[in-house]
Amino acid sequence: MKRGKFKITVLVDTAAIPEGDADFTATPQPAITEYHVIGALRELGYDVAVQGAVSDLGELVRAITSRSPDLVFNLTEEYGGDRRLDKNVANLLEMIDVPYTGSGSTGLMLCRDKSLCKQLLSLHKIRVPGFILFPYGRPVRVTRKLPYPLVVKPAFEDGSEGISNASLVFNEAELKERAGFVHEAFEQAAIAEEYIAGRELYVSVLGNKRLTVLPARECFFETDRGQGPLLMTYRVKWNPQYRQKWNISFGLSDIQPSAARNIARTCKKVYRVLQLRDYGRMDLRLTSDGKVVILEANANPDLAYGEEVAESAEKAGISYERLIERIVHMAWRRYRGR
Repeated sequence: MKRGKFKITVLVDTAAIPEGDADFTATPQPAITEYHVIGALRELGYDVAVQGAVSDLGELVRAITSRSPDLVFNLTEEYGGDRRLDKNVANLLEMIDVPYTGSGSTGLMLCRDKSLCKQLLSLHKIRVPGFILFPYGRPVRVTRKLPYPLVVKPAFEDGSEGISNASLVFNEAELKERAGFVHEAFEQAAIAEEYIAGRELYVSVLGNKRLTVLPARECFFETDRGQGPLLMTYRVKWNPQYRQKWNISFGLSDIQPSAARNIARTCKKVYRVLQLRDYGRMDLRLTSDGKVVILEANANPDLAYGEEVAESAEKAGISYERLIERIVHMAWRRYRGR
């Protein structure tokens, strides 16, 4: 693989393309994921082009195939504004036989559907919270009893979208109200799952045949006497001022070796069961008695510099550019070996 002759098309959501900078050559503040990845690929010497996942499928196929890329670096998280269609972008690349980075359509689908994901992991004896699903378009009826509190969220979103302090409910009336809100606001099913007390960890995994588990990142909820948020809400994830107000921070986690080995084994198993590829991230809670409970798995986690995957890689001695190049090489080897 000669970098200068190796053509990579970076496929991005159209909503992520800044006005007047379709090639991502400027440096906005703050820079978004697309700028980080594209900039790293260019610094590495690859022949890079950028393509938005436009809604006209014919146009999209022509745009990708006309350049004959050696590899597509897939950064899409939605299609036509619908996150449930991210798997369809991967399906399209598979149908036109273009190699691409990251998980395939199956892995994306299994991780996107929170109910299906938990059912599948449970079948493989992996701990997940108990849950109830409230299908969209039906009255909210509580047909299964779970211990309160419960966390109510959209069944197909990510990035903590739709999660706020009001998502933590303590009785049936609050549960019905919040599930109804999710139906109305997101026009999709709502899922209510057991709140798991414990440390909130984010564990990134790299690889295909051989897996590397990176050091865990943690969200430290050091709120005063439990008066602040107890879970990863949208504001906790994306609002630094809000985190400062409630003394919440992110950082690399200090875990006992035995617990770290248990987490690594569990995350590798999740990665395999959900058919993830190249890279992925598991969100979990580590309980006070050492149990690992998987909250969610992300087949397409944020690759921005300084976020979960990149920070954990840095701790493991993998610089940001080396991380991006490693993903390129892992994806390319998958296709060369088939």
